[in-house]
Amino acid sequence: MSRVYVCSCFGVTEKQVKEHADAGACTPRQIASACKAGTDCGSCVRRIQAILGRGNCPRRDLVDQGMPALAGAEAMDAADVLELPEAA
Repeated sequence: MSRVYVCSCFGVTEKQVKEHADAGACTPRQIASACKAGTDCGSCVRRIQAILGRGNCPRRDLVDQGMPALAGAEAMDAADVLELPEAA
């Protein structure tokens, strides 16, 4: 099976973009944060948008309902919060 590259600059495949989307990335910016796709020449951003489409995205669903995208963040468990070391 051949690989279909979405981002030539960083060698990111369509399969990888879909995996990041399945893991919760809902926007091209979130895909970029996950794998750098779209952060160099930018020619793949429209393809990433097409892959993401209007699929199931809990944050997008909140926005569509007129709620802030971060609504429900207060319901996160303490285990979900990343603790950073204090500055020296």
